[in-house]
Amino acid sequence: MDGIVNLDKPLGLTSAKALDRVRWITRQRKSGHAGALDPLANGVLVLCMGRATKLVEAMMDQPKLYRTAARLDVTSVSLDLEADLEQVDGVQPPSRERVAHVLAGFEGPIDQVPPAMSAVKVRGQPAYKLSRSGRPPKLDPRRVEVYWIHLRRYAWPEVEFDVACGRGTYVRSLIRDIGVRLGTGGCLTALRRLAVGPFTADESWTLERLQDAGDVDAYLVPLDRCRALLAERPVRIPARPSVGANAESEGENRAAP
Repeated sequence: MDGIVNLDKPLGLTSAKALDRVRWITRQRKSGHAGALDPLANGVLVLCMGRATKLVEAMMDQPKLYRTAARLDVTSVSLDLEADLEQVDGVQPPSRERVAHVLAGFEGPIDQVPPAMSAVKVRGQPAYKLSRSGRPPKLDPRRVEVYWIHLRRYAWPEVEFDVACGRGTYVRSLIRDIGVRLGTGGCLTALRRLAVGPFTADESWTLERLQDAGDVDAYLVPLDRCRALLAERPVRIPARPSVGANAESEGENRAAP
């Protein structure tokens, strides 16, 4: 069994456990995922099976597309709902125009500090383990690429946007930094990965569908097809939505008075 499974990872499951489930379904032990999703995120998890494990690094270099929701009135140690929320006092709700302007300012190459609660290795240990032991590490900024950000909805204190980005980008850190520029809080409340390169959520398979499929040819993208997709140039960057696409009504996009 050589190829890629485009899994729609469910909420509440680690990427490693999702991979284990697929290993059990397919009986293929030689496998790996091309970029983890946090348990509180769902969506496209690319699983490389058999000889396709040699494509993991190339897949991780593919652009990612996320749909995200956040709150700007709170923060947390983990920058998401995994930790207790902390209210940010004295915040002035920014206008929709201000939010859109700040989002646009993060497009392009940016220097980003990963979350302290992340799998980034520090002296051989994941940063989250050090943080949980009361020794949060000081992480250095990394250069990442944000291709575009599209504001979908803003109704204080909630904001929703789509973001297309490159390898190593942490959406939790992006929201934190957006909040800093706005002078507000910033905490991720929902995250769905819509695409990894050519593999999209519309064509992904849930664990239940994989279990019921029976025939591996129904869901496995063959190795030769995977290689051809990765060889395409230029690399596919998800198309930016048109202005106003998916926006809510004008009244719902205003900040609260």
